[in-house]
Amino acid sequence: MLSASTDSRFTHKIWQEEELSKMIDGGVPFPMLSDAGGKIGAVYGVYDEDAGVDIRGRFLIDPDGVIRAMEVLTPEVGRNVAELIRQVKAFQHVKATGEVTPSGWQPGKPTLKPGPALAGKVWKEWKPENAF
Repeated sequence: MLSASTDSRFTHKIWQEEELSKMIDGGVPFPMLSDAGGKIGAVYGVYDEDAGVDIRGRFLIDPDGVIRAMEVLTPEVGRNVAELIRQVKAFQHVKATGEVTPSGWQPGKPTLKPGPALAGKVWKEWKPENAF
């Protein structure tokens, strides 16, 4: 896991020391990259050239380099870290088992076994209350 923004490494250092370390013991446990000039953001479609900043986005990229999930939000709405962690666990479960995880899946909750037998019968296996 890593983060990138158009902020300088010095800004990241201050952010880590003055803000993040007070919210998370020891600060965030992953590298914070400086995307000066927005080259990384441009590749992922989140660089705002007029403003010179990366728009807040997150991307789940599997070991093969395939983007499995992405979310882009404007700054006034915060992200949901619990949902990010849920999605990482779901993708790991899918890769390990070949099962699929329905909406809102949490570890230990029912999964679905993909195949022709499931077509038109998801409602028998999964209930909307499982999504919350």
